[in-house]
Amino acid sequence: MTETAQTPNPITTIEQAGAQAGGTVTIRGWLYNMRESGKLLFPIFRDGTGTMQGVVSLKEQPEVFAALKGLPQESSVVVTGSVRTEPRAPGGFELGVTGLEIIQRVPDSAPYPIQLKEHGVDFLLDRRHLWIRTPRQAAILRIRAEAQRAARNYMDAQGYTQTDAPIFTPAACEGTTTLFEVNYIDDQKAYLTQSGQLYVEALAAALGKVYTFGPTFRAEKSKTRRHLTEFWMLEPEAAYAHLEDMIQLAEGLVSSVVQSVAKNRTRELALIERDVKALEKIVPPFPRITYDDAIKVLQKAGHPAKWGDDLGGDEETIISKEFDRPVVIHRYPTAMKAFYMATDPARPELSLSFDMIAPEGYGEIIGGGERLADYDTLVERLRAHNLPEESFQWYLDLRRFGSVPHSGFGLGLERTVAWICGTEHIREVIPFPRMLYRVYP
Repeated sequence: MTETAQTPNPITTIEQAGAQAGGTVTIRGWLYNMRESGKLLFPIFRDGTGTMQGVVSLKEQPEVFAALKGLPQESSVVVTGSVRTEPRAPGGFELGVTGLEIIQRVPDSAPYPIQLKEHGVDFLLDRRHLWIRTPRQAAILRIRAEAQRAARNYMDAQGYTQTDAPIFTPAACEGTTTLFEVNYIDDQKAYLTQSGQLYVEALAAALGKVYTFGPTFRAEKSKTRRHLTEFWMLEPEAAYAHLEDMIQLAEGLVSSVVQSVAKNRTRELALIERDVKALEKIVPPFPRITYDDAIKVLQKAGHPAKWGDDLGGDEETIISKEFDRPVVIHRYPTAMKAFYMATDPARPELSLSFDMIAPEGYGEIIGGGERLADYDTLVERLRAHNLPEESFQWYLDLRRFGSVPHSGFGLGLERTVAWICGTEHIREVIPFPRMLYRVYP
């Protein structure tokens, strides 16, 4: 540990340093980059809240200059200096460094692997634990955190109680083909949850309006830019709620999240070069079309879609190009939706369901609708889908004892954040992505 100076200056963060322009502060972080110009050094420090350029003169600070010169990237440091306005510097401020304490020097014999150059995606994913230190990745993760905070605040303000659903489940929720099977105690079989929805329905019958926010798992062998095997969902459920109630809740939730990011993460959005104007127009009501209309949109665009076809990524992209905001597609054919989805009394071949499709080709970010409330119909659906009735007896109890109309949806956090950030691939918006054939690190 090298120490060149110590002063009792206030410890601050890079994010807050600008508010102390003209004063002397101490920042604890890491050396992100270094630029030399004759007898001047321009180190760039990062501390988790952002990056800040420093300036060190050989003439004025020879000891600090000597300690910094040749210091390897990502060495951890505590740096002291005066904050001053500098429009040319990143963030508009720079630090005139007067003191430096090296907490850990990265060995010269084993330099930091992620250099300031282009690296292949596989190289970066193998080093995701280090890749997240780069300014772009850190900015995306701060935007993710803001989206989570805003989503919880919105749901709480609507009178919803946050609760939790189990990750180990005894049966499928979204279809058996994408279940992760695990060995439970004494050779029992259990599965990683595909959705907390069934349990949230039980909680809605107890608490009225609830939501969960946590990880879900799909063993889907897909390599598209929209898919992860582990992802987070926010899932509200409300008793005495219908399809229209959920569509309006979804519109308000998405708009609130987007506007909160646009307002509170302007620096991060600028760093990743995201067009904030495109986000500021995301206000309800959103355009709505029926599934019937969606098929017509596709056919008009030259797509060979026909009624009864599922809408995948390609189809969603075509439809989304017709709108500058998320579009709600509602009343899908009953046959393509989950066993628990209610049917439209006016057209039983249709379900009281909806998806919300993000603009710019980012696909479905929300799926949900009204649930079946009738016991006998639900039993018929379980049998039609070849699902084990014994595993769903607790779920059937919800229809035996005080069944009421109820509705909900699931919002995929990563797809929503990928759209907000404008990232090319969903893997950048979760700290440690789990994808097909990738579980390291």
